[in-house]
Amino acid sequence: MTATLVAKDLAAGHGDRALFSGLDLVVSAGEVIGLVGVNGAGKSTLLRTLGGLLRPEGGSVTLSPSSAAVGYLPQEPERRRGETVIGFLARRTGVARAQRELDTATEGLVGGRAGADDEYSSALERWLDLGGADLEDRAGEVAAELGLAIGLDQPMTSLSGGQAARAGMASLLLSRYDIFLLDEPTNDLDLDGLERLERFVTGLRAGTVLVSHDREFLDRTVTRVVELDLAQQQVNVYGGGYAAYLAEREVARRHARADYEEYAGKAAALVERGRTQREWAAKGVRNARKKARGANGGDNDKVGRNFRADASEKQASKVRQTERALERLDVVEEPRKEWELRMEIAAAPRAGAVVATLRSAVVRRADFTLGPVDLEIGWADRVAIIGANGAGKSTLLAALLGRAVLAEGHAALGAGVVIGEVDQARALFLGEGALLDAFGAEVPESSPAEVRTLLAKFGLGAAHVTRPAATLSPGERTRAALALLQARGVNLLVLDEPTNHLDLPAIEQLESALDSYPGTLLLVTHDRRMINAVHTTRRLHVTNGRVAEKDSLI
Repeated sequence: MTATLVAKDLAAGHGDRALFSGLDLVVSAGEVIGLVGVNGAGKSTLLRTLGGLLRPEGGSVTLSPSSAAVGYLPQEPERRRGETVIGFLARRTGVARAQRELDTATEGLVGGRAGADDEYSSALERWLDLGGADLEDRAGEVAAELGLAIGLDQPMTSLSGGQAARAGMASLLLSRYDIFLLDEPTNDLDLDGLERLERFVTGLRAGTVLVSHDREFLDRTVTRVVELDLAQQQVNVYGGGYAAYLAEREVARRHARADYEEYAGKAAALVERGRTQREWAAKGVRNARKKARGANGGDNDKVGRNFRADASEKQASKVRQTERALERLDVVEEPRKEWELRMEIAAAPRAGAVVATLRSAVVRRADFTLGPVDLEIGWADRVAIIGANGAGKSTLLAALLGRAVLAEGHAALGAGVVIGEVDQARALFLGEGALLDAFGAEVPESSPAEVRTLLAKFGLGAAHVTRPAATLSPGERTRAALALLQARGVNLLVLDEPTNHLDLPAIEQLESALDSYPGTLLLVTHDRRMINAVHTTRRLHVTNGRVAEKDSLI
């Protein structure tokens, strides 16, 4: 079904903080709208509002036709206890809900409820449109294509991170919504998954609104960009793709700054002119009084009064003209400076020449085997580790860091190695304790005040530090992990998918910080622009548990 979603004068906030207002948006069939903005600008809030999951504080969202199916796919697919893979796929594709509605309508039809015929007809049509009739058959085919070699009746909670990512991708490929709302669909996808996702999104006939911090993905898919500018409290719409948006935004910001400076210059000049005119008026009256006294031997009251009146009126007229000119100026608000992450990675004293070594190392986990691996990481090596989900990248990191139990071979860390890590799960900040306590436990030499100050630099203020760490958003947990790198010196930096959940400015700051970091780097990422932006000296490709050194991404 061809559908259109229309948002009119939409407004939303978080507590007493306004996120956006006056937002107008039309999502038409076949177009892909990229939704961008810093973390906390309201991107997920907007998607949930468009999907009918949140009530807007102002404005309206309408669908044409009203029976169109809108699918909101959140950034962290919920894995529910007891839910099987096929149950997860049915829920994510909307088939499970449609099935429940069909069952209810069938009961009404059997029971002879008034209007049950129309209700059953609508429910059946919706179930068929969403693909309920052949979901299991299609699910098996898509799972096989994605290399998800598991039974569809297996519990979702038993899947590895890579398998869960493939299941999330499968749910997207199986979906048949009329409007797609995708929140960070690129997270946890490998290069093959990203290419599949790009083909899927660009091939949709349905309208799509997506949030992503993958710059290459945005560049290849979106046809229009909506920017939630939190600093300026504005919603800006840019035609064209992501590259055009970046260019237009830069021009718009330069013009906004130039317009403000021109206005501020004119206003300051008029204010100064008015001040000078008032001073001249006061000085002129004083001089006139002195001259009049000298010419009339002190009998000068009438002359002085006349002169003062005349001079005062002339100067007052000039002052009024200046004030009117100031009032006629069109006020231009000063562009507010965005909060910007200023990041650096604290470096510990250098380690020895050899940082980590694997000799004929083998790791066995269930039916997966990594190795045998022979590998030596030297001081100041900058290593990109590349491979499909489930290939063994995180297992290789665990072996290099001495955390994996080797079935065979030998692993060793070099002398003086100080590890700083951002792991894929951001596991340090998943507990029930307050962020302030969890962070402080990692840097016991820092006072609570120092911890608060550092976290504030990473956009984690008073409202964040007292919350349980596990309640933070994925992006907030990532910023906390990055703050820890600045709090303590490291000489072996291990980053496992560091750009997941980071906003675009923060990703660029991280890339800049990595440029000036002098130690050893192990970087696992599927962010194609980061791989090219960060200087690396070596690239390790992991394929089905085997490790090979190559020069390219392929």
